[in-house]
Amino acid sequence: MFPIEAGNIDDKDRIIPSLPAPRWLDNQKTTETRQSTLAEYCLALLKLPPKISRCQMLSSFFKVRPEDETPPAPHPFKRNETYIMAKTRGRSNTTEITGPIMLDSYRVVANYCKGSKYELDLKAGDLVDIVEKSTSGWWFCQRESHQGWVPAAYLEPLDGPDESEEAEPNYAGELYISTKAYSAVEEDELSLESGEIIEVIHKLLDGWWVIRKGTETGYYPSMFLYKTGKKKEAAAEPNMSRRETPPPRRSTIRNVQSIHNKSRKRISQDAYRKNSRRYLEHVRQSPQSQRRSSPLRRTNRENISSPHEKTPEVPPRPSSELIMERCTENTRKKLSIRTAS
Repeated sequence: MFPIEAGNIDDKDRIIPSLPAPRWLDNQKTTETRQSTLAEYCLALLKLPPKISRCQMLSSFFKVRPEDETPPAPHPFKRNETYIMAKTRGRSNTTEITGPIMLDSYRVVANYCKGSKYELDLKAGDLVDIVEKSTSGWWFCQRESHQGWVPAAYLEPLDGPDESEEAEPNYAGELYISTKAYSAVEEDELSLESGEIIEVIHKLLDGWWVIRKGTETGYYPSMFLYKTGKKKEAAAEPNMSRRETPPPRRSTIRNVQSIHNKSRKRISQDAYRKNSRRYLEHVRQSPQSQRRSSPLRRTNRENISSPHEKTPEVPPRPSSELIMERCTENTRKKLSIRTAS
């Protein structure tokens, strides 16, 4: 599940502790020592970054079972053995055993030369197994005994050109804020400065999301965006494990060799822009958007109970980023629509 943190690519990156190896010949002393070692191992696991220490597998492993609270009574003659499973549960019952993880296989459509030790070199026609599909467009893949990051644009599913997991456009939009400036390279991309608030209307698996700024739409790297209203947490892992640059787009790859006769279904930016403007116009004409909330009433100095009482100082206005972070989702939507108009 965590090949980088396990040191599968580089031993220096390993932060997951090694499981203490069992001994074939145990006595009372070695068993007690092993129990202490296993306790230290479990504590070391819980001190790992949250994405590991709070993953579903560890949560299930540490979940208390009924038999944990009622261990077997000590045997009158022989030393008590480590309690693993209930005596009433047959060994043929495999419901508690984790099955193998079935990874999706993808085909490489063009040659790719890795840019760091954390990536994989690819050749057109290679088959790779997908370990993790990151929203950044960098996917963690496995080819035979090698593992590393690969740009999703260089991969295609085996059963068809289109991605079954890709979501449909959402023209209502989700508010995101840019974390890094990016200047458009292609005509269908948008340029943003750091700290700009935009709407994401289509999240694509290749890491290039369609965003809306005012009434204009275009592609933007998802790795430079984070959702408003959420506190930006500090990275729990070093950034060297992932690329700092956006992945290449399929339209920029040369000599693409696909096994599918049909190309991927792609929506043009003209269609995005047309549908987006149609949605915004519909929202502006709806009765709910025409209702304006009453302005805040300011307190009059004549209403102060005592003429000698000091007027409280007006606190400084918070920054626009802080306002957008603390206001409700409904307010953000209204502000976005008003900005677009």
